[in-house]
Amino acid sequence: MNLRDDSIGSEAFYRTLVENASEGMLTIDADSRIVYANPAIERILGYSPAELVGSSKMKIIPERLRPAHAAALQSYIETGEKNIDWNGIELPALHKDGHEVPTLISLREHEHDGERYFTGIVRDISERRNREKSLEEQNERLDEFADILSHDIRSPLSVARGYTELAHEKSDAPELEQALAALDRIDDLIDDILTYSREGGFVDEAEPFRLDDAVRAEWSLTAAEDADLRVEDIGRIEANESRVRELLGNLFRNAVTHGGPDVTVRVGSLPDGFYVEDDGPGIPAADRETVFEYGYTTREGGSGYGLSIVKQIANEHGWNVRVVEGSDGGARFEFTGVDPISRADR
Repeated sequence: MNLRDDSIGSEAFYRTLVENASEGMLTIDADSRIVYANPAIERILGYSPAELVGSSKMKIIPERLRPAHAAALQSYIETGEKNIDWNGIELPALHKDGHEVPTLISLREHEHDGERYFTGIVRDISERRNREKSLEEQNERLDEFADILSHDIRSPLSVARGYTELAHEKSDAPELEQALAALDRIDDLIDDILTYSREGGFVDEAEPFRLDDAVRAEWSLTAAEDADLRVEDIGRIEANESRVRELLGNLFRNAVTHGGPDVTVRVGSLPDGFYVEDDGPGIPAADRETVFEYGYTTREGGSGYGLSIVKQIANEHGWNVRVVEGSDGGARFEFTGVDPISRADR
């Protein structure tokens, strides 16, 4: 062994590793006395190692939990039975200034000079808890929104459908056919949103359908009479058809918004997917990663949700999506990982 190897294996080397660790470390003995604390513990609990060593572990345990902590350790020492998994114990710890810090502790028992010790790696999980709380609040708002959709929006929608059907009985105007088709699509979208908010996804609802038929059906609802659709005979894919139509609808509206009412949109096949492109102004290369972010928009009054919904629906299906320059200089959205796409049944 050379000098360097001997140095790495020394006690001083391992002590340096522990004292420079980014996560807190505490060691207690069988009497719950703290015998070691590394410097990182101060960042988590506010106490310096010198303020903790020699104290009872109860110093960092909220008062309401102290009896349970004492009983759990005593029970383990006497019986050797663990009541909880020591690999990840979520516990509040008491900060020096009196507030509680949510922590995740990984605990190990070991011996030294014939004495039993318990060493815990202490992680501050405050940020994770805040994210979880934020997610819970978002889910609550989503549930409330679902309730609004199921009642407050469907009620006037039913009225609109009734009057439209009544008008259609008296007239064969093709505009009324389009209006009824649009109302049907709104109903489908409401069902999709309710399903997503209450069940969290659409993976279980995938089934084979002809993508080119879905493209033409969704295009018929695009309010741009002078726009032109050119679609290949793409074939069948297995996915949630309603969600895919929602994806297409957002891309079509994006093309009309930015390319003008006479924009041309092309939909075609890729070796493992499909593309949607237009001949509008396109998307600058510098913006192609951010266009899918919530709130991104270049149009005054735009919501910034359309392309983020496209990305979300692609993710739900396990597809990859990217935006590149189209063949006519516009925006081209490529969806890959759409497996399988069968063109045998055309």
